[in-house]
Amino acid sequence: MRDGLQLCLFIQHEHNALKHHIQRALDLYLDAVGKEALGLYSDLDGQWQPLDAESWRLIHHWLHDGDGTSIHLLSAATTPHQYGFHYLGYALDQPEELYWPDSVSALLMTFPSEFLEAQGPERFRALALELTSTLPFSSGQAGLSFNGVPQSSVVRDQVKALSFRHPAMDVLDFDDVARDLGTRVRAPAWMNFLGPPVLHELGGVDGLRSRLHSPDTTVQALGPDRAVVTLGPWPEAGDTEQGQTLPAYRELARVLEPWLYQEARSEDSDFFTMTRRWQRRFLD
Repeated sequence: MRDGLQLCLFIQHEHNALKHHIQRALDLYLDAVGKEALGLYSDLDGQWQPLDAESWRLIHHWLHDGDGTSIHLLSAATTPHQYGFHYLGYALDQPEELYWPDSVSALLMTFPSEFLEAQGPERFRALALELTSTLPFSSGQAGLSFNGVPQSSVVRDQVKALSFRHPAMDVLDFDDVARDLGTRVRAPAWMNFLGPPVLHELGGVDGLRSRLHSPDTTVQALGPDRAVVTLGPWPEAGDTEQGQTLPAYRELARVLEPWLYQEARSEDSDFFTMTRRWQRRFLD
C-alpha cells in the first residue's frame, strides 16, 4: 500500500455498450504511463500472472468477447501499486439474477504520487478529462488516494488513522462500491464527475454552479448532461490535526448529501470505509 492518485468512474451501462470506450481508455492510459508500467494481470483464479504478448491478446478477448468481464492490471511485482487499471463490466442488459440490483460498471486507474509531481496538476487534470471524454459516466472522482490493499490486516489500522486525519486521501473498496453504488455518489475528491441522474436533480450545470461559492471551485460542463467540479488548482489531502478541514470539499459534500453513498455498518468495523463516520467525514 502506498500513497498515490486515482481516477474512478461509475457507469450505469452494460458492458456490451462500454467495451470500445474502455479499450480507448486503456489505450490512452498506456500512452500516458507507458506500456511497461504494467507488468501483471489477474487470471480467472485471481492469481497474478506476468503480462506478455499472449497475455495482452487474452485481455483483449476478455474485454471484447462476452457480456461481462473483470480486468485487473498492475505494475510488476518489483514496483507494487505504482500503476493499475481495473475494470468491472456488468451484464446489466441480462436477467437481473446475474448481478446485484444496485450494481454499476466501473473503471479505476491509479498512478503514483511521482506522476503528479513530474507532470503537474494541470497535466493530470487534462489527462483525466481526456480519459473521461467518451465514457457515459454517472459519477466519478479523481484525487489523492491510498493505492494497493489498504484493508490488509498489516496496514489497516494505520490507514484508518491516516484517512481520518487526511480526509481527502481516498480509500476505495472498488468491488464493493461497484456492486452497491446504484445512482448515488461518493464523498468529494479533488475532481468530481457528475452525470445523470444526480446532475439533472441538481438543476444541471447552472443549478450546481449556483450552490458552490468557494473561490477556487470550478464547474465545467462536459457535454449536455455531464460536468466536472474541481476543488482548487491541485489536490489536497487535508490535515485535521493542523486545522486543514478543506472547506471547499465540505461545501460540495453538503450540496451532494441527499445523494451520498452511505452504508450503516458498525462504527468499530475493521472495514471502516463502510462506516457512516468515514463516509460522512466531510459532513460531521
